[in-house]
Amino acid sequence: MLQLHYFPSNASITPHILLEEMGLPFELKLVDRTKDAHKSPEYLKLNPNGLIPVLIDGDLVLYETAAICLHLVDSHPTKGLAPAVGTPERAQFYKWLMWMTNTFQPAVTMYYYTDRYTTSTEAAEIARIKNKTQDRIGPMLQQLDDQLAASGGPWMMGSTFSVLDIYAFMLGRWTRGFEGAPPATQPARSWPHLGPFMQRMLARPAVQRVIAREGLQAPLI
Repeated sequence: MLQLHYFPSNASITPHILLEEMGLPFELKLVDRTKDAHKSPEYLKLNPNGLIPVLIDGDLVLYETAAICLHLVDSHPTKGLAPAVGTPERAQFYKWLMWMTNTFQPAVTMYYYTDRYTTSTEAAEIARIKNKTQDRIGPMLQQLDDQLAASGGPWMMGSTFSVLDIYAFMLGRWTRGFEGAPPATQPARSWPHLGPFMQRMLARPAVQRVIAREGLQAPLI
């Protein structure tokens, strides 16, 4: 059986929702970050970076959220959660997935773990970097909003729901604490196309099951 090592609201939420959407049997294994379980010798054997998630599929041990998602959709192509390999749609799918994991996600990580990106211990300096990072994320939210407007359908790729929507939902959730004057600093829920998209995602039964199972509390987006 598939086993997903997770912590609530971490990047593991994307493969967790994906597994629920696919209807696959899987086991959840909590990696308790509050007790530094992600830095334990046992966990570092699975992921030497000490990051969450990890997926175990038989003898395969896989980390990196995007890699886990690609493995799952490629292993179960009939679930229809990614375009067919070799098509133009698949190329666009790769573009957006790589952009979300390589451009957007690191910026949000910098927002939440600002102290890792400066040697200063001054609260004012850390706040300055945090605010600047939030400003940088504004145009990224604009890109997602523009794509949803241009797709012609309710989802990132138009009428077809895919793992891109799950990934975008995760990143959108992570902006829920943004404060400041619009447009650049507003959270995902406040954008004209992203806001309704986030509500559509919340309404999906798979997302509701994950929210309940991870014990996520308001505000959810």
